[in-house]
This record gives sequence, C-alpha cells and structure tokens, in this order.
Amino acid sequence: MTTDLSRRLAELVHGATTGAVTADEALTGGSLRALGLDSLGALRLIDAIDLEFGVEVDLGDGPGADTLPAITRMVEERR
Repeated sequence: MTTDLSRRLAELVHGATTGAVTADEALTGGSLRALGLDSLGALRLIDAIDLEFGVEVDLGDGPGADTLPAITRMVEERR
C-alpha cells in the first residue's frame, strides 16, 4: 500500500536524482542505488528529507536501507 508519506518521499527521490529515478520506480520498493541513485543524489535526498520532515536518515544504515519502504519507516519512527 502506498501512503501519502511514501508517495511524497518517492517525489523527493525523483527530485534528488534530477529525474534519473522516477517516483513510480522508487515506489517499487527496490534498491534506490540499483535504480540509479548515486552518492550526490543520496546527499540531496538526505537533505531534502531533513528540510521537509526534520528527520535525519542514513541510507547506509544496514541492508536494504536504501529502499523507499525502509526510508519511509525511518521517517515515521523519527518524526
């Protein structure tokens, strides 16, 4: 199920990757790095999440941490 939060985070992924990863691709739940998120995009995404939600996330925080479901959980838990 796609929540409003996960949809918004997917849009932030799209913006952080300057279009390399679409919101729909991010919503598939796979590795964002495998989809095309590079290190600069990861930094942009971390900053965007912090600015919008006031939450710091770590995309290297364990296996699968670079998936949209994992990022959504991190934001939900830390808000």
